[in-house]
Amino acid sequence: MNKILKEIKALSGAIEFNYLPKQKRQITFYSEGKNYWPHLEGLLKTTLNKTDKFICYVSSDLGDPGIKIKHPKLKTFFIGKFLVRNYFFQNMETDVMVTTMPDLHQYQLKRSHHNVHYIYVQHSLVSLHSVYRHGAFDYYDTICAAGPHHVKEIEAIEKKYSLAKKKIIKLGYSRLDNLIKINKKILKYEKKQKQSYKQILIAPSWGPNAIIESGFCKNLTEKLLNLGYAVILRPHPQTVKFAKNELREIHDRYKNNPLFSIEESLEGNESLLKSDIMISDWSGAAIEFALAFDKPVIFCKVPQKINNINYKDIQIEPIEVSIRNKIGLIWDGLSPIDNMIKLSIKKNNNNLSTLKENYCFNLGFSDDVFVEILKKKFS
Repeated sequence: MNKILKEIKALSGAIEFNYLPKQKRQITFYSEGKNYWPHLEGLLKTTLNKTDKFICYVSSDLGDPGIKIKHPKLKTFFIGKFLVRNYFFQNMETDVMVTTMPDLHQYQLKRSHHNVHYIYVQHSLVSLHSVYRHGAFDYYDTICAAGPHHVKEIEAIEKKYSLAKKKIIKLGYSRLDNLIKINKKILKYEKKQKQSYKQILIAPSWGPNAIIESGFCKNLTEKLLNLGYAVILRPHPQTVKFAKNELREIHDRYKNNPLFSIEESLEGNESLLKSDIMISDWSGAAIEFALAFDKPVIFCKVPQKINNINYKDIQIEPIEVSIRNKIGLIWDGLSPIDNMIKLSIKKNNNNLSTLKENYCFNLGFSDDVFVEILKKKFS
């Protein structure tokens, strides 16, 4: 579908939303696209199943699985990514908007002229003051914290910059809960075979210093393939969007190798489940992989990903720094990667169960906690 037709469809979605009776648009979920569906899926479905509220699910992506959900209490809408979306945000009427999109009111997407309560839910376990841009959460009314580190960071940000206090909810992390459930089912119904540690998942972050954009990934992939490892490359959505040339070069170089594949969509979990080890840089996906599956992670030693140059104003060490040695090993890129793989297997993190409890609230039932929050909001 071309851009003009998409904008027409988006306009139709925005108009349809505005014509809904107000009692049927009290709660609105907004998703930037299909890659964010895994972070909203559990929250949305549990809200539908455990409350009597009508819910709207609004997405900027026609490929978002959330748009295809059928439920008597759910209406779904496509609003695109351009002018219609900007207009929709400024003029929507809903009591509560739930989203995992940072930077509200910072750029094109402004708070509504109407009285809307904005709830931010996390789409990563990484820290809020380093990986996200300055002011990314300033215009939210409620922040749902995945773990204690998020509570400390939001409180420190508010104190440092004399901001109005937001409501902080000790929610947990729906995405991690779901991955743990999926892993338990697989371990229960499939006979666990002896690990050969032959499937490597490369899942980096994005940005100029990340291992795909910097060119590091090409040589790493070649080394792994030459050693006989099967390699899945799972680039970040922003890498797919902004580093097409780098990805194309890797694809063209290894496309004929049966041990190599690229997974550009993050909505599925297959590569996470079947891979034995992850190699990453500063990606929050590495934390999820280790905590959900109790599997080894190797972190490439590249410059830290910083999207907020003022992050040191908040004198808290980011979780993506402090947790690295607890869930994996750091590779300097000089020692043989095969040796690092063997060392990471040997280490294999027997303390991850404790770490999960330390880093995440309400492990295993964050979706239910979220529903109770909404019930209190409308009681």
